[in-house]
Amino acid sequence: MSSIPGSTRLPVGNKDFTNATVVIIGAGISGMCMAIDLIKRNKCYNFVILEKSSSVGGTWNDNKYPGCCCDGWSPRPFYPRTNIIVDIAYLVSIAEKYGLYKHIRFNSTVEEARWDDEESKWKVSVQVSGHKIATESSARARYPGLKEFQGKMMHSARSDWSYNLKGKRIAIIGNGATAAQIIPEIAKEASHLTVFQRTPNWVIPRRDAPVSAFQQALLTYLPPLRWRKRALQMDFREGFHDAIFDELRERASKSRGAGEQEYDLIVLATGFKTVDFMYPIQVYGSGGRTLGDIWNGGAKAYYGMTVEDLPNFGMFYGPNTNLGHNSIILMIEAQSRYLNTMVGEVIQARQQGMTLAFKPKPSILEEYNDRIQKLLRESSFADPNCNSWYKQDDGNITNNWSGTVVDYQQNLSQVQWEDYIAEGSGKYVVVDKKPSRIGRVREETLFSDTSLLIGAASILAAAGGYLLARPRLMRA
Repeated sequence: MSSIPGSTRLPVGNKDFTNATVVIIGAGISGMCMAIDLIKRNKCYNFVILEKSSSVGGTWNDNKYPGCCCDGWSPRPFYPRTNIIVDIAYLVSIAEKYGLYKHIRFNSTVEEARWDDEESKWKVSVQVSGHKIATESSARARYPGLKEFQGKMMHSARSDWSYNLKGKRIAIIGNGATAAQIIPEIAKEASHLTVFQRTPNWVIPRRDAPVSAFQQALLTYLPPLRWRKRALQMDFREGFHDAIFDELRERASKSRGAGEQEYDLIVLATGFKTVDFMYPIQVYGSGGRTLGDIWNGGAKAYYGMTVEDLPNFGMFYGPNTNLGHNSIILMIEAQSRYLNTMVGEVIQARQQGMTLAFKPKPSILEEYNDRIQKLLRESSFADPNCNSWYKQDDGNITNNWSGTVVDYQQNLSQVQWEDYIAEGSGKYVVVDKKPSRIGRVREETLFSDTSLLIGAASILAAAGGYLLARPRLMRA
């Protein structure tokens, strides 16, 4: 977030957008959610969204490999298996609905973000490109060293759909969620398929099934039924937390060396730099302190959002906010509400001609991080036999949240201003300020099925009794 002097209703557009109250990096679900809340909660229209790609959608736009789908239930009941085209169309419709396109600068890659202590604002350096080049899809290398391979190689996030898979000898490196989706589709076309994995994964049935016309009609014309189904899905996912967090123990497994083999195509389903948050953007905070220095020893952020010595800075899907049992969108929505509450105070101060900047107190941040790391050390994620992208080489868990989604939402249901260092001429506005209560969206069930049945039966009985008694009342 950036606190730059000026009205929150300055003209917006893509031609000369060099001065904004808020800068949002990325036009994925997180960036769009933040932008929408800026409009709805803060009536702020002077913001810019910097997107390195040429479309909205973030990861849903970048990842278009064969078999790509959501690894959880769809938020809409009509699509048991979320199709990538459906999701992109939905996100585009949301961007159009809230008029976000006039705020977005596409093909704009953020290279550096530097906090100016004197001016109390962020200065962002952007590289604008005319088009996106997928260099990964044309790289030539050799397995196992990936040095001199003369065939085709592509990363799952840069799939080349013009390449014909039919009859090809294909190797896939990786065995995570992406590989689980892409392998069945490629296997249909390849003459030979080899999967190279470091460790085996636990896999559960996908249980895809068509939604009948009758079910669709019920869910369309009986909203309470649809709400109930969604709430039950939330209950099930939250209930799955214990199995993921406590009970799952993956045993270490060593695979035999594959030896030299010839392939036409190598698919790299190897994931991303999961513990290098904000990569490759160079970030400089108060006093020019680098993010690398701040995160020496591992990334950490207060509730995964605000970082020591980075004033008026917020991040989505940051350290310790990943989930293994539920939808990350539920976390993102809570983060957006929280960050917009803080942005609102900065905007109000600016409107009164004052400066205001927030950054978490180091002691509060350390206490918070120690608390969740203590919980995570007892989890299956920290088991020495469990090798995953959730943790660093030293075993520290920097990706996963330690509790349920409801736990996280409750933590973010209010902003404790005393947890932050306030700087600038407007800092006295929030000194001794009471916590700002935000509340949270309740998606879990509020009543059991038994209670609903009893309630429905009571209503029907009362209605029946009234109808039976009505003729007597009319005669009287």
